[in-house]
Amino acid sequence: MNTLNVNGKNHTVDVDPGTPILWALRDTLGMTGTKFGCGAALCGACTVHLDGQAIRSCITPIAAAEGKKITTIEAATNGSDRVGAAVHKAWVLHDVAQCGYCQSGQIMSATAFLKSLPKGKQPTPAEIDSAMAGNVCRCGTYARIRAAVTDAAKAIA
Repeated sequence: MNTLNVNGKNHTVDVDPGTPILWALRDTLGMTGTKFGCGAALCGACTVHLDGQAIRSCITPIAAAEGKKITTIEAATNGSDRVGAAVHKAWVLHDVAQCGYCQSGQIMSATAFLKSLPKGKQPTPAEIDSAMAGNVCRCGTYARIRAAVTDAAKAIA
């Protein structure tokens, strides 16, 4: 038995400690907002926060999350997280999602990036591109993603 703190609540999961966080979230806890994309940490669809850092849950074992806090898209965009709410609002405003499959990972990466900035710092387009580089959008909405991150940064300044 393993205990995971997911979105502020402790959950006991009966899976091997080597099981990737993604599968504990999706298959065991029924939290399907985090997506499976590649299984090799190359696309970013599975991004969650582990103690505030964006990580790829498809390759991170639950053993690495023991005693840490996992935040998923469900909590990041429910309105209780100021930065996540600003990112979500900007995503809608800029009509970022096309097919939508990568969007939970994109939003989680953008949220972690904006939280890592010094208070009031406005990121440059190059900084945004660098922070979001590990997230693949097959629909190619990168310009809208950059615009949404820029607007979210202004909203939280």
